[in-house]
Amino acid sequence: MSMRELVVLGTASQTPTRTRNHNGYVLRWDDEVILFDPGEGSQRQLLYSTVTATDLTRICVTHFHGDHCLGLPGTIQRLSLDRVPHPVAVHFPAGGTDYFNRLRHASSFHETAELDVAPIDADGQQVAIRGGTLEARRLRHPVETYGYRLIEPDGHRMLPERLSAHGIAGPAIGELLRVGHLDVAGHRVTREQVSAPRPGQRFAFVMDTGLCDAVYALADNADLLVIEATFLASESALAAEVGHLTAGQAAQVATECGVRRLVLTHFSQRYPDLSRFVAEAREHFAGDLVVAEDLTTVQVPPRRVLSAR
Repeated sequence: MSMRELVVLGTASQTPTRTRNHNGYVLRWDDEVILFDPGEGSQRQLLYSTVTATDLTRICVTHFHGDHCLGLPGTIQRLSLDRVPHPVAVHFPAGGTDYFNRLRHASSFHETAELDVAPIDADGQQVAIRGGTLEARRLRHPVETYGYRLIEPDGHRMLPERLSAHGIAGPAIGELLRVGHLDVAGHRVTREQVSAPRPGQRFAFVMDTGLCDAVYALADNADLLVIEATFLASESALAAEVGHLTAGQAAQVATECGVRRLVLTHFSQRYPDLSRFVAEAREHFAGDLVVAEDLTTVQVPPRRVLSAR
């Protein structure tokens, strides 16, 4: 049975607090289990979650500021310690390759894990993965930074009553899906006649950035958007200076882009009370809102259902 959910390992920016670990997010997307931005302590946070290092199939790093990458050494070494039997792809900004290599070999260990190292070196670069396409877009931050989105292709939802009316059942349904048409009792039945459109799902991950076109491109029609909200509007000038978003800006992006479920995270240590983020976001976004907490799980919303033609 497929599972699509976000497991939050940590929600702090720059400095962890007593209640918030450094960044870390795991996306379960059917057979893909993707670890985004493993900050310091991510390996330990996995122990408190429903995810193990052996589950991981891919690691994506947005940039090489410490709160987004200092968990890499422990995570990579754990892959070897646990003798993970499958390759694990690793994506990160190509300009940070030296940082990655230093983190990968930060201490002495016996490396047995198979890492498929595939840096991102172009805005809009796409990687084919199980269940869709992973796309990277260049964000606006003082160091080279990419956001990611996962796009599932559009498909079809077969309609049992129409299939039955045309006498189509069993393996013939699969053939109809693959080929697009089927000849039944002397007449041709097309896929469109017995199905409804099934929009592919979209997940977006937007970390350290000021507002830019790439933020909107990543968030466009996302079913689940995970986005930094480091500051509140009272610190908007500081946010712009250091390349970050406020809760209000993140919420406005979600509204303008038609996001279904919005997850705010990456909170500055100056804010012990996250209820203020809820209040500010609600001024701009009326949809499904989650202000992330460590070790919570957020479901990808159920598929959009379009009516049959």
